[in-house]
Amino acid sequence: MPKSLINVLCSTNDPVEMAAILDALLTESELREIDNRIRIFEMLLAGASQREIAAQLGVGIATVSRGAQAFRHTSEQVLQRLKPEQE
Repeated sequence: MPKSLINVLCSTNDPVEMAAILDALLTESELREIDNRIRIFEMLLAGASQREIAAQLGVGIATVSRGAQAFRHTSEQVLQRLKPEQE
């Protein structure tokens, strides 16, 4: 991953400023793809099947399969960050 991207993303803890940075760097389509990937990971963590995820998100099974493959290669440390916070 490019170091400049990491530096830019780590430069703020403010959600509003982060949203502005992401809006400047990414297209609407890219933002949607990233959001879907995060939601796929969250749903896989919750035990949903790939078909359930595809139906709920309104995406193709191939999109979910690619997300599931990435999920399998993601460290537990990263997956912990994606788990919804307990209230």
